[in-house]
Amino acid sequence: MRGPIAPPQVPLAASRAEVFADLVQDSVERLERRWPQLAEVDFLVLEVPRLDGRGVAAWSDEAVPLGGIIPARDGRRARVVVYRRPVEIRTKGRDERAALVHEVVVEQVAELLGLTPETVDPRYGED
Repeated sequence: MRGPIAPPQVPLAASRAEVFADLVQDSVERLERRWPQLAEVDFLVLEVPRLDGRGVAAWSDEAVPLGGIIPARDGRRARVVVYRRPVEIRTKGRDERAALVHEVVVEQVAELLGLTPETVDPRYGED
């Protein structure tokens, strides 16, 4: 991948998936300063929600979910999932996408911790 066209000191273009994962990571880092226990939670990006029976219960007929949580159990850490394609479809541009990603992360963390989104991030909804 690296060579005369892309020497090591020149970054290669990031894929849309990598840019999206960075937005999720930025949001998580922002929240971890206030909620250090989030270091014990895995944050994942999946392309779309699953329809294999495990995700169907949380999926209403009215809207495609933008995120979800998988509680900790059987020695596995809790997980917060953000679905990339549904978020991308609803946004036009990086700033709008970053705001929606943060909103989804805050909502899922709030559900996981049993708090309101405004408690998790007092600036929730302002972006």
